[in-house]
Amino acid sequence: MFQKILIANRGEIACRVIDTCRRLGVATVAVYSDADRASRHVAMADEAVHLGGPAPADSYLRGDAIIRAAQETGAEAIHPGYGFLSENPDFVDAVEKAGLVFIGPSAKAIRAMGLKDAAKALMEQAGVPVVPGYHGKDQDPAFLAEEAGRIGYPVLIKAVAGGGGKGMRRVDDPKDFADALASAQGEARTAFGNADVLIEKYILQPRHIEVQVFGDGVRAVHLFERDCSLQRRHQKVIEEAPAPDMPARVRKVMGAAAVRAAEAIGYKGAGTIEFIVDGSDGLREDGFWFMEMNTRLQVEHPVTELITGVDLVEWQLRVASGETLPARQEDLSITGHAFEARLYAEDVPAGFLPATGRLAHLQFPEHARIETGVRPGDEISPWYDPMIAKIVTYGPTRAIALRALETALIDTEVAGSVTNLEFLIALTRHGGFRKGEVDTGLIARDLDDLIAGSEPDPRSVALAALGVAGLDDPETRAGVTLWQPMRRTVTWEGGEAVLEALGPGQARVTLDGVTHEIRQQGGRWWVDGSPRRSRVVRHPAGVSVFGGRSVTLKPLDPLDRAGAEAGNALTLSPMPGLVKAVFVEAGQAVQEGDRLAVLEAMKMEHTLTASRDGVVAEVLAAAGDQVEAGAPLIRLEEQEEAA
Repeated sequence: MFQKILIANRGEIACRVIDTCRRLGVATVAVYSDADRASRHVAMADEAVHLGGPAPADSYLRGDAIIRAAQETGAEAIHPGYGFLSENPDFVDAVEKAGLVFIGPSAKAIRAMGLKDAAKALMEQAGVPVVPGYHGKDQDPAFLAEEAGRIGYPVLIKAVAGGGGKGMRRVDDPKDFADALASAQGEARTAFGNADVLIEKYILQPRHIEVQVFGDGVRAVHLFERDCSLQRRHQKVIEEAPAPDMPARVRKVMGAAAVRAAEAIGYKGAGTIEFIVDGSDGLREDGFWFMEMNTRLQVEHPVTELITGVDLVEWQLRVASGETLPARQEDLSITGHAFEARLYAEDVPAGFLPATGRLAHLQFPEHARIETGVRPGDEISPWYDPMIAKIVTYGPTRAIALRALETALIDTEVAGSVTNLEFLIALTRHGGFRKGEVDTGLIARDLDDLIAGSEPDPRSVALAALGVAGLDDPETRAGVTLWQPMRRTVTWEGGEAVLEALGPGQARVTLDGVTHEIRQQGGRWWVDGSPRRSRVVRHPAGVSVFGGRSVTLKPLDPLDRAGAEAGNALTLSPMPGLVKAVFVEAGQAVQEGDRLAVLEAMKMEHTLTASRDGVVAEVLAAAGDQVEAGAPLIRLEEQEEAA
């Protein structure tokens, strides 16, 4: 076993690797950018080395600096985590040339699976089924359009390099193909430096099921499957293991295909074979096809660990240090069920836009496995993926594990940034999902219902208003006058309420014309006669009520006299990013929904549209400009001027 390793990554995966290293007595070296100087993974590691600026190109993608840091600190090996350099074969070559061990597959194996088109051809040779499509080198738009017609719509355009849903577009109508192709190629070029795409038949009721494999360079085993069908914009939201309603015979055939795929390239370490599965008529032996292989540890690996009892990071370290496979296929079995939910800083109603902010309050339940790279007070940076944590639960049955996930999400407390927490809770309560009826289109189909409950619960707002007034402490006794309850108006940003303090732990709150009776009894809040699992918490960002549908109120600062709101005349940048394109000019008439500009942020493209009909008065940004969150980009004439 290694004495010391360097972790060439950040955030929760760096912390996850450090956890296993501590248990095994392996010393760790962290690397960090300017933005991560005070991060959790730096604090956890035995040593830490500064790499450079906050942009990945100036830090976590600097392979030469990472190798030099490993050499100077005496590390014997480098663990890449996932993302950044984890699937870069040139980096693997450089690590080995420097006399270090890369904790992962060979450069040859990564190259074999690095381009989706070449990987599919290789899988066909290995007897692994692949989706009908075009995976060739000809990238002429007219030719690709012909191939799409031959395959039959709907089709999926996919970047041949990379992953994470970037450079991927579904096309249902031939007339939309050219625009979708250009958009996918542009996003792929930005994210991966390679604009090439492939075209595949789009499976109408698809499920995304992947198989965890592990090899020692000669032999491989599989650790069963994960269902990752709950996705939005081709990115996973909730994963589970094993897949619901998976027949034993299909599991056996799919697992064997995954092992053939791994052994065909002499795979070493942890990897994942991703299959697209036709879920329209149950899971069948002839109804799954190879999509791609991720030649690294997956984000969702904890669910596999929980149902198999295997620490995949430990296996990585053992095999990389020269051991053979730690187990045979017959040694591995499934026990119970596990779920993982990805908690992100993102604005769900605004189209899942990534968000930033300082985590003024952060608390996780003790009854769940939490994988996180942040702590209370940490900043969600615009430079990296905005994941806050992975919340993982386990149970003897799927129903129990899912209920445990719902409870863990309800008991999660986060303030200081908008998050997808309420959305995740809604997913756990979705009737079809509870029954195991999942496919990759579920979220898109039911999105309106899933976000319908995102508006603040008036009873939670009333309870938070009590906190803003400082009357949430049951020991507060100053609220009663001689003849009648004390009455006062409490204000916060965006609202106000009238409070009447009735006595210790009792109050009446009138909000938007509706009166709510609140009392605290037996350590629990009661609102309008019903008990609530709610906690009132004060923090630097305001006052929050957690438990169920959480709400945060920011007390109004009477000295704050910010400028008047711009209303819908200004199109503001929703986040820090790069202006990729501007489609309008001053004097141009636009209609509600027209494209105004494209913003690139966190390696994704976001189209900004007109919020109303009008005439462009001023274009305030140009293609190539780097803008901050809230920066004005397009100004429309005032409505009376445009009339």
